[in-house]
Amino acid sequence: MQEFLAGKFDIAVIGAGHAGIEAALAAARMGLETVIFTINLDAVGNMPCNPAIGGTGKGHLVRELDALGGEMGKAADAACIQYRMLNRGKGPAVHSLRAQADRRKYQQVMKHTLERQERLTVRQGEIVDLRTENGRVKQVVLRTGAVFAVRAVILCTGTYLRGRTIVGECVEDSGPDGMHAAGELTEALLREGLPLRRFKTGTPPRVNARSIDFSKMEVQAGDEDPLPFSFSTEEVRENRAVCWLTYTTEETHRIILENLNRSPIYSGVIEGVGPRYCPSIETKIVRFRDKPRHQLFIEPMGLDTEEMYIQGFSSSMPEEVQLRMLRSVPGLENAVMMRPAYAIEYDCVDPLALRPTLEVKSIEGLYGAGQFNGSSGYEEAAVQGFVAGVNAALKLKGQEPMILKRSESYIGTLIDDLVTKGTQEPYRMMTSRSEYRLLLRQDNADKRLTPIGYKLGLISGERMRAVEEKYAAVEAEVKRLEHTGIAGCEALNRLLTDRGSAPVTDGARLIERPRFPRRCGSRWRSR
Repeated sequence: MQEFLAGKFDIAVIGAGHAGIEAALAAARMGLETVIFTINLDAVGNMPCNPAIGGTGKGHLVRELDALGGEMGKAADAACIQYRMLNRGKGPAVHSLRAQADRRKYQQVMKHTLERQERLTVRQGEIVDLRTENGRVKQVVLRTGAVFAVRAVILCTGTYLRGRTIVGECVEDSGPDGMHAAGELTEALLREGLPLRRFKTGTPPRVNARSIDFSKMEVQAGDEDPLPFSFSTEEVRENRAVCWLTYTTEETHRIILENLNRSPIYSGVIEGVGPRYCPSIETKIVRFRDKPRHQLFIEPMGLDTEEMYIQGFSSSMPEEVQLRMLRSVPGLENAVMMRPAYAIEYDCVDPLALRPTLEVKSIEGLYGAGQFNGSSGYEEAAVQGFVAGVNAALKLKGQEPMILKRSESYIGTLIDDLVTKGTQEPYRMMTSRSEYRLLLRQDNADKRLTPIGYKLGLISGERMRAVEEKYAAVEAEVKRLEHTGIAGCEALNRLLTDRGSAPVTDGARLIERPRFPRRCGSRWRSR
């Protein structure tokens, strides 16, 4: 293949998934000439697994990213069809927002955002080579022979790097959703001495809604008073869709156990290490044999499609076994499968090879983000992409790096875990990962991180002032409550007990009321 110099850029981002998008936008918005490459432009911002943003722990990441000036929260709001706050029955520290998204709308929003961004070039093409000189990134090369001179590269390869999809005995070299894999880039990274290893993830089948009997399932409605992801979203969309809940049965479990010899996980076909906290349905059945059933959530893929996602039913079983498994579930007896479930193996780096800035220790100017770093999940990918993009830009501008602390963000926890502890499986963010989780609530992410985004130039002065005014008002109200007393009386105590709160006996200041116990069933529980 004859090569030719196709252009010069400050930063090249390889991959336009959730990590690549945030990396490219951050770098371009900070004034660096940036190019983002993707194997297929139609896959920009793709959700190859569940069509949702957020969830337990992950919602915190999205809120923090938004507070710093990232894009995911805004796109989630633009494409949301159902908002739901998880863990409402627990303390506010673990409340986590989840947005069911219109998958194609989300992609459309993100692709258009990239296309409109100043200093950012969007390019379809497969990167097959990465070249260095004197231990520093120098060039990236497309399969077509186009060579781009660059000063920094951010690897956001997702599950494409030597990707291999597996459905029973059917194994093929492939990225997600039938996209072709990126094989030659792995060879280039190995030549550069990067410590790569093999991980695995998977996705459930999709079913036509016309073939589902929803009368046998439980409705999972959205919140009556939905909150948006982005602190800058002024008008919250009404919930326009519902999800559904059903369960596996004894028959489901019997089918799986009788066909374990055909499962690539147990037959040795799958070599990569899978996620412990998001296992396949066959792994759940084997690991928890005494459990009579497992939850399955039926989720719409969008408003203009009949495709439904079967959350909790990830599998690599042969297609005909998958069909039998599906049809053993209440409401899915006549299910018409539109896409079979599959497992996917891919190459990724040992994150111990990375600095806290997400730069590779052995190659100056080379950064990693997302599943390339050994994590899983759209949200984990997005925040790493943002950090890598910011730090690549700061380094090229000769400025100090941005390293978020564990004590100030879940993002800091995630990156610190990866680069100091490493991971032996695809890393997933959970609230239990952070020792500071009682302080790092999703609702105060703007207070914690907006000043950092403003300093980077990614948050406007208007938005910074709005945050300052908001928390000045909060402080004023706290002081008012501290200096305002309340005396008990029959009418007040009747009102409090009617609302499940303890009565006032000896008088108290208003600031003490939130600490009073509230009735939970037949017991009193502290707030």
